[in-house]
Amino acid sequence: MTTNAHVDPLTMVVEDGVAIITFDAPGSAVNTVDRALGASLERMLKIIEATPTIAAAVLISGKPDIFIAGADIEQFTEFRTPQDARTASALGQELLDKVEGLRVPVVAAIHGACLGAGLETALACAWRVCSDHPKTVLGLPEVQLGIIPGAGGTQRLPRLIGLQRALDMILTGRNIRAKKALQMGLVDDMVHPAILREIAVKRAHELASKLILPSRSPRDRGAAGVILEDNPIGRSLVFRKAREGVMAKTHGHYPAPLAAIDVVRCGYDKGFKTGLNEEAKQFGELALTEVSRQLVFLFFATTALKKDPGVDEPAPKAARVEKLGILGAGFMGAGIASVAVQQGTTVRLKDAEHARVGKGLASVRAVLMERVKRKQVTRAQYDDMMTLAGGTIEYTGFAGLDMVIEAVFEDLSLKHTVLREVEPLIHDDAVYASNTSTIPITRIAEAAERPERVLGMHFFSPVHKMPLLEVIRGEQTSSEAVVTAVAYGKRLGKTVIVVNDGPGFYTTRTLGAYMNEAGMLLDAGAEIAALDEALVNFGFPVGPVTLLDEVGLDVGGKVGQVLFDAFGARMHPSEAMRRVVESGRTGRKGKSGFYKYGEDGKKGEVDPSVYEFLGTRERSVIPAGDVVRRCVLAMVNEAARCLEEGILRSARDGDIGAVFGIGFPPFRGGPFRYVDTIGADAVVRELEELQGRFGARFEPASLLVEMARSRRRFYPAEGKPLG
Repeated sequence: MTTNAHVDPLTMVVEDGVAIITFDAPGSAVNTVDRALGASLERMLKIIEATPTIAAAVLISGKPDIFIAGADIEQFTEFRTPQDARTASALGQELLDKVEGLRVPVVAAIHGACLGAGLETALACAWRVCSDHPKTVLGLPEVQLGIIPGAGGTQRLPRLIGLQRALDMILTGRNIRAKKALQMGLVDDMVHPAILREIAVKRAHELASKLILPSRSPRDRGAAGVILEDNPIGRSLVFRKAREGVMAKTHGHYPAPLAAIDVVRCGYDKGFKTGLNEEAKQFGELALTEVSRQLVFLFFATTALKKDPGVDEPAPKAARVEKLGILGAGFMGAGIASVAVQQGTTVRLKDAEHARVGKGLASVRAVLMERVKRKQVTRAQYDDMMTLAGGTIEYTGFAGLDMVIEAVFEDLSLKHTVLREVEPLIHDDAVYASNTSTIPITRIAEAAERPERVLGMHFFSPVHKMPLLEVIRGEQTSSEAVVTAVAYGKRLGKTVIVVNDGPGFYTTRTLGAYMNEAGMLLDAGAEIAALDEALVNFGFPVGPVTLLDEVGLDVGGKVGQVLFDAFGARMHPSEAMRRVVESGRTGRKGKSGFYKYGEDGKKGEVDPSVYEFLGTRERSVIPAGDVVRRCVLAMVNEAARCLEEGILRSARDGDIGAVFGIGFPPFRGGPFRYVDTIGADAVVRELEELQGRFGARFEPASLLVEMARSRRRFYPAEGKPLG
C-alpha cells in the first residue's frame, strides 16, 4: 500500500508483512521533524496497529545522506511562551511513546545524519541498523541551540548506552560516527549502505519472530562505569563531576547543559515518566531564553551563509579548484595544506629551503595522524591524503594550478616579490589569494599583471580547528575570483564571509580595537589576571592578554602598528603593550610573555617580571564592569564603523565573523545582536560617557547615532531572526 506519495513527507509500503516507512520531505534536501511529518507518522502508526498482517516496521530515509537532521528550527520562532514550547515537547514525546509501544517491533535503518529529533526517533525503535558510510553520524546537538533534547532523548539515551556516555553526548552535542556508535551500543548493526534496507527488513522479521530481542541495557561500560552508574552514590558522583565540568567550560553562561543534567538525574531518581515531564518543562523554559534566541539566530545565519555565493546575484559560476599551490610552509601554510588534502585537493607546498618544506609536510602529517588516532579517518585514507601533498623549493608544478594561496610573512615587499615570481607561471584564470590579516589586498595587487584575480583568504589559527574564513575583495577583484574562493572555502568546511578591502579588513580591525583598549587598561594600572578574568566572565573564551600571548607579541605589535598607521589616534598603541613587545618577549611560542609557560607550552601564572615593563608592580583595582564596558564597546563601535564604511556586506556577516573568528560570545549573538539586545540608544549613551572620560577613540559611530535617533534595529524584533 502507498499513502499520499506525492503529498506526505512519509510513504509506506508493505513487503512480506513488514511496513517500510520512508522519510522523504517533498521539496527539501533534508528530512526534519515538523508538524507534517509528525501527523503523517501518527497516521501510519494507526494503520499498522489496525492491520493484523503487518508484523514489523522499518523506518528509512529517501534522502541521499540524511536520515533525519533534527527538528524544524523554523518552528522554534513561533513559540511565544514557555508553555508553547513545552506543549511541542510533550507532543513529540507522546508520538515517540507510540513508536516504542507499537504492537509490532520497529527498526530504524540509518544512513547519513541522524541528529536531534532524528536520533530520538531512532532511540524509540526496537533495533537500530546504520550504514558504515562516513556521512553517517548520530548525535543530540540541542545544547548548541540553547535547549535540551525534548522528545525523550534525555531519558532513553542513558538507559541505552549508560549514564556517562549519554551525558557526554547530551552536554557536548558531539556527533558519533557509525563504528563508535556500534561499539557503545547506540546502534545494533553496522552494514554497507547497499544492504542497509535488506538487513533492516531481516532484523524486523527476526524481532517479529522473537529470534532476536531488543537491546535495552548499556553494553561495554567497563568495570568503573558499572560501579559508578549502578548505585545512587556513584551516580551522584557522575552528576557532580558533570556539573563541575560544565561550569568550568561555560562559566554558567549556558543554562541548557545544567538543565540537561538535572533532567537526566530526575529520570534516574523518579522514573521514566517523571523524567519526561521534567524534560518537557525544562525544554519549554529554555526555548524562550535570550541564550537560545541568540544561538538559534547563529544557526539561521550560518545556514543562510551556506547559500551565499559571496557576491550579489546574479553570481557567476565558481571554478573548480583541484590543484592548489601554497607559498610558505610555515604554521599557516601547512595548516591550509592539511585541510586542503582532506578534501581531495592536490597541494604543492613551496618554501625557500628544503628544511622548511620538510617541516611543513611534517605538520600536515601531524594533523592527519591526529585524525587517525581519533578514528576519524582510516590509515588508508591518511595515506591517500598524504600522497596529495608535495613540496618544492622551486615553482615546479605550478603551471597547472587552479589557485595559489600565499602565506608568507606580513611584509608588503615580500608579498609583492612572491606575487611577481609566481604570476607568470600560473594560467590566466588561476585565483591568487593572500592569507594576510592586515595588509590591504589592493596594495598587494599593485604588483599583479592580473589584479582582478587577486583577493584575500584570511584563515584563522589553527586552520584545522578554526571555522571562519574571511575572503577579502580588493578594488579590482572580479566576481568570478570571489565566488571561486568562497566555494572552495566552503568545500574546506569553513564558514565564509566576504568583506571589502581596507586595513585589517573586519576581524583584525575589530579585534584590534578590543585588544588596544585592553592595553589602555594596562596603562591605567589594571592587574593582568583580573583584566583577563573580567572578559572571560563576559563570555570570551580567553582574556585579551592571554590571547595576545597566544597570537604572539611580535605579531600583535606588527598588527597594532598597521592599524595605527591606518586609523591614527583611535588605534594608538598602549605604552604598556609597546614596552612588552620591544622587550623581545614573544608570548607562548617563546615561553616568555605576560604569563609563564612550561616546557610543554602550558600556561601558568602571570609572570611578575613583566610588570617591570608596565611601569610599576603596584596595580589598580579597576571594576570588572568598567573593563568589560571599555573593551566590548570598543569592539562593537569598530564593528559598526565597518558596516557604515561598507567593509561589511551585512550585520549578519559581522556577527558571524566576530563569533566564529575572534571569539565574541555566541550566547550574545555577535556585536550587532548585542546592540539590538541592549538598544542602540543605550550603547550610544555609554560610548558618549566613555568619550568624555577617555577621548575621541570612543566617539560613537555615525551609524549607531542614527540608529539610536530613529530607534532602528539591525534585525527584526520578532519572528525568524534574519527576517
